[in-house]
Amino acid sequence: MPSKNTRKNTRKTTRKTKTALVQGVENALDRMKYEIAQEFSVHLGPDSTSRTNGSVGGEITKRLVAMAKQQLSGKSK
Repeated sequence: MPSKNTRKNTRKTTRKTKTALVQGVENALDRMKYEIAQEFSVHLGPDSTSRTNGSVGGEITKRLVAMAKQQLSGKSK
C-alpha cells in the first residue's frame, strides 16, 4: 500500500510581488534599505545570502514599527 506522502509536488514556483500600502513609498523604502545595509556593512545583491538580506529586512521592519509607534503616540522626531 503506497504511503500518503507519495503525491507529486504540484506547487508552482511563482514570484510574488508585494505592493506597498501607501503609493509612492517605494523610493523611500529603497533608500532606507541601502542606508541600513551600509550601516551593517552589507552588500546587497544576488551574491549575498538570505540571512544577510534578512538582517536588513528585519531592521527595516523594526524601524518602521518604531516610527509608527511614535506617530500613534503623538510623539514625532
